[in-house]
Formats: sequence, C-alpha cells, structure tokens
Amino acid sequence: MDVSLEKVADPTLIEMGKNLKEAMKMLEDSQRRTEEENGKKLTSGDIPGPLQGSGQDMVSILQLVQNLMHGDEDEEPQSARVQNIGEQGHIALLGHSLGAYISTLDKEKLRKLTTRILSDTTLWLCRIFRYENGCAYFHEEEREGLAKICRLAIHSRYEDFVVDGFNVLYNKKPVVYLSAAARPGLGQYLCNQLGLPFPCLSRVPCNTMFGSQHQMDVALLEKLIKDDIERGKLPLLLVANAGTAAVGHTDKIGRLRELCEQYGMWLHVEGVNLATLALGYVPSSVLAATKCDSMTLTPGPWLGLPAVPAVTLYKHDDPALTLVAGLTSNKPADKLRALPLWLSLQYLGLDGIVERIKHACQLSQRLQESLKKVNHIKILVEDELSSPVVVFRFFQELPGSDPVLKAVPAPNTVPSAVSRERRSCDALNRWLGEQLKRLVPAGGLTIPNHCFPSRHEEGLSTHAVAGWQAS
Repeated sequence: MDVSLEKVADPTLIEMGKNLKEAMKMLEDSQRRTEEENGKKLTSGDIPGPLQGSGQDMVSILQLVQNLMHGDEDEEPQSARVQNIGEQGHIALLGHSLGAYISTLDKEKLRKLTTRILSDTTLWLCRIFRYENGCAYFHEEEREGLAKICRLAIHSRYEDFVVDGFNVLYNKKPVVYLSAAARPGLGQYLCNQLGLPFPCLSRVPCNTMFGSQHQMDVALLEKLIKDDIERGKLPLLLVANAGTAAVGHTDKIGRLRELCEQYGMWLHVEGVNLATLALGYVPSSVLAATKCDSMTLTPGPWLGLPAVPAVTLYKHDDPALTLVAGLTSNKPADKLRALPLWLSLQYLGLDGIVERIKHACQLSQRLQESLKKVNHIKILVEDELSSPVVVFRFFQELPGSDPVLKAVPAPNTVPSAVSRERRSCDALNRWLGEQLKRLVPAGGLTIPNHCFPSRHEEGLSTHAVAGWQAS
C-alpha cells in the first residue's frame, strides 16, 4: 500500500491510507497480545464514565476500542478473536473513510464523483452477473432491497397509491408469495417494512411427491394464485430462491417466470447460487434468474469482503416510481454506499472475482467428495452439482440394529437407546458447530435445531449442515 500512496498527490488521501493501515496494525497487534494474556481481567477503564475534559490521542482511543472488542471477563479469549481481513479488506474499509472525506467536496464535484461511482459499480455488477440493462440499489441490510422492490411493485400495480394510500389496498389486497424454504423471518420483515397485515403473505409449500423437497411446488403455487384472484386479491410479487437458506436448492425459476408473466406478477430472486452467474458455465436453472425482474446479490460474503453493501439489481422504466419507492436517490450520501464495493471490485479485477467464486465452488466439490469417504457422514443434497453449498448429516448406527429401521424409526416405537443416541449425536453436532464458529468467526454460523456452519476460504461461503435427525 505504501508504494501506491507515493503516487497519490492529495495529502489527505495519503494521510487517510496511512492512518487506516496503522490503526489496523495496532488492533491486530493488540489482539495478539491479548491472546497471550488470557487471564487478563477488566480494569476500571472499561467501565463507562464521564467524557474527559482534555482530549485523547488516537493511540489511546484505539486501545479503548480493542479492549471493548475483546469482550468482558466472562468471555473466553478465543471467542473474541478478530478475523484477519487482508489487503482486500483494507481496501473495503478505506471506502468508508474515503466516503466521509468525499462528502466534504463542493456540490458540483460531489455530484459528478458520486454519479461516476454509482454508474461504474452498477455497470460492472450487471455485466459480471449477466443482468443486462439493470439498475442497482445498494443497501446495508440484506433484506432491505426486497422491501424496496415490494414498494415499487405496489406503486406500479396501484396507480392511485400515492394519492389514496392504503385505502387503495383495502378493496384489492396485494399478495406476496414466499417459499416454505425461504429464510426465517423474511415474511414478517416485509410486512413490518411495508405496513401490510400478515394475511398479505402466502407461503407456498415445497414439493412433496416429485422433485426436490426444498423447491417450490409450481403446480400448487398456480392453484394459490387462482384462488387469490377468485377472492378478489391481487397477486403482486413472488420471491424465488437460487439457493435456499438451508440446503442451497434452486427453484424452477424458468417456470416461475412464465407464471409471473401470465398473471402480471413481479419476480424477485435471491440466494447464494446467484454467485455462479459470474462463471463461464452456468446451469440453466440458475441462468433463468437473469430474466427476472430483480435479484439481490451479496458480494461481501461471496468475495470475502468486509463492510461492503448488498446489491439489488432491478429493471424498471419509470424513474419517478423508483424514486418514490426509495430505490433511487438524489442524495450524494446514498450514492456513496457503493464506494467500498467500487474500490474492492477494482482491486480484485474481473479475473480475481471470477477466480474466487470458482475456487469456492471447487472447494465445495472437494469437500463433498471427501465427506463421502467418511463413515457415519451422509450427504443430503447431491442434485445441485454447481451449487457452492454442501449439506451433510452425521449419524451413527447402534450395534446390531437394522440400518433402515435406524434411519426411519416409527413414531411410536423409538427405542430408548435410539433416543439416547439421537441426543448424543445432537450434542456432538452442536459442540462441533461451536468449535467451527470459534475457529472461523466470520463464517456466519447459527445453531437452531440443526447446525448450519459456513466456512470462508477468502471468499464464498461453503455451507454445511451438521445436524442429526431420525427421519
């Protein structure tokens, strides 16, 4: 970074880059010292107090920050471990400091610069992920983009919504369709953001007879749409998955798009498999997402970049409606959200971006091949060959038991030994999940009834289901 800084003429930019590098080095060095002093307790300086009359230097402030980052005295030392973000992470973090500096420019320079940053980033992302002639909305909360898209769909289908508000929705209630395999809490979030009652949500069951049990049942969806139309409701929007939250399955997006066109619905797609759109070969099931009305991308987890926004790409011809829906803004501060990603994409380059995603998919395939050789590990999902998600389950047969009966016990005839075995396996998998979360703090591990850890190899997450169940 020092060599490049010597070529920069603006002294403020030089100082900003040096300060960021020194701050990150200080925090990383402090982390190493803290790990060596595991028995260290909190001091009185960690207790909130009044603001000091005299100012403090940057070193003292950063020391306070690192003390707060390493948690309280009851926390185990390893759990406060900070991820080593590397050079590409420093570039992303620099974007936030640079954004604050850019905001001090005069209005005309600020307008030109922010417009250039937004235009460049939008163009690059649309080309990388095969979404022609799209617009982009950058947001911190991953679900925020979908909420804005729902608002846009409402304004598009209800022409008098701007004037009459929710009175327009009363006579013909909108319906948003979500898969039963959608991420938990998504429907409630949308209703809270849009001010809609929960009956405006329709949860579409997944396949039970044919196909993947984690794919949306297209025939049943069409039946639900027809029933809603007969009841005087308006089918508004469908959220499809290109990589479900649990097992990484992709819905039949091509067929869903035909349904949406038939009934005048908006089609939104999200999921980790959208990352594979950047590769040379893309399965037709995922490639169909390029024809949808909108999609949400999460380049931060995919490329191993900290503090970069999520992106929702969409297509719409009316700039007035996109402005009302909040997808576009005239405020320079809103356009500057793209700055960390603008810097990071240039740092990685097109080849670097594709290579990271390709490497993650190859890691997933190697992980799956290795797991097949391990006793008591069962691969649960094998039909999504190009998915960067690996789903497996640990199981252990009791001595002398029938493997088939062990795998599918009758509800009322489960032996006590099998119940104890199930609890033991659950406890083991939870412990393994806790260890993985501790070793890979940036993996985004959550432990509900089953474990869904994610492992970062400087890029795309490789999900693994480590839960055990008797089913």
